[in-house]
Amino acid sequence: MKSEIHSTAIIDETVIIGEGTSIGPYSVISENVKIGNNCQIESHVQVNQNVEIGDRCKIYSSASIGSDPQDLKYNGEKTKLSIGNGSIIREFCTINRGTSELGVTTIGDNCLLMAYSHVAHDCIIKDNVILANGVQLGGHVMIDCNVIIGGMTPVHQFCKLGEFSFVAGGYRVVQDVPPYIMAKGEPLKYSGVNSVGLRRNGFNNETRSQIKKIYSIIYKSNLNISQSIEKIDNEFEKSKYVKIILDFINKSNRGLI
Repeated sequence: MKSEIHSTAIIDETVIIGEGTSIGPYSVISENVKIGNNCQIESHVQVNQNVEIGDRCKIYSSASIGSDPQDLKYNGEKTKLSIGNGSIIREFCTINRGTSELGVTTIGDNCLLMAYSHVAHDCIIKDNVILANGVQLGGHVMIDCNVIIGGMTPVHQFCKLGEFSFVAGGYRVVQDVPPYIMAKGEPLKYSGVNSVGLRRNGFNNETRSQIKKIYSIIYKSNLNISQSIEKIDNEFEKSKYVKIILDFINKSNRGLI
C-alpha cells in the first residue's frame, strides 16, 4: 500500500517511510528517521533526528518526538529514540532522545501515552504501559511491562516501576514502586496488590494469594527489608513471581515506596 504524505509536510531526504503510512499537514520529519508500516502521523507533528518508529503507531497532532534531552550535560552528541510497534502517542506529548550516558530513550510495543505526557532522556518504557494525561517522567526512569500511571503524576529521575504495578493519579513517585502492587497517597504508599489488573491478565488465585502474602511480609510485618527478603527466601517456593519481586528489591537504588 502506498504511503500518503500531505503536500505541506516537510520530510528530510534521509527519512525512510514504510508502506501504508500517512503523514498529515504541516508535520516535519527530520534527518535519520525511520517510520514503519501502516503508521499514522497527524498534523503539526515534529519528529526530530535519529528516531525509529515501529509499525502501526499513531501519533496525534502537535506531539514532539525525539527532541534534544533537557539535560545541561548534553553537548549535541548523537543519540536516539526508539518506539516499538502499535504504540499510540496523543496530543502535545514530548519525548526526548537519550544522552551519552545511555544513548537512547526507549518506548516499547503497544504503549499509550496520553495527552501532555512527557518522557525525558534515557527512559526505558517496556511493553503495554499506559501513561495517563500529564504524566511527567524524569530522566533515566525505568518502567516495566503492563504498568499504569494515573494522570498528572510526576516520576522522579532514576525511579523504577515494576511490572503490573498501578500508581493512582496526582501523586509523586520519588522511590521505586515494586511489581504487582497499587500505590497511592502523599507520600506515595503501598495500598495493596493490584488484584484487578492481575486477574484481568490471567494471574490465577494461587499466584495472587502468594504475591499478597509476600507483600504482607514486606509492608505489614515489623521486619526490615533484609529480614523480609530472608523470610521470603526461606518460606516461599522460588516461583517466577517470587524471583521477579526479590530481583526488583535487590536492584532498587532509590529504595521502595
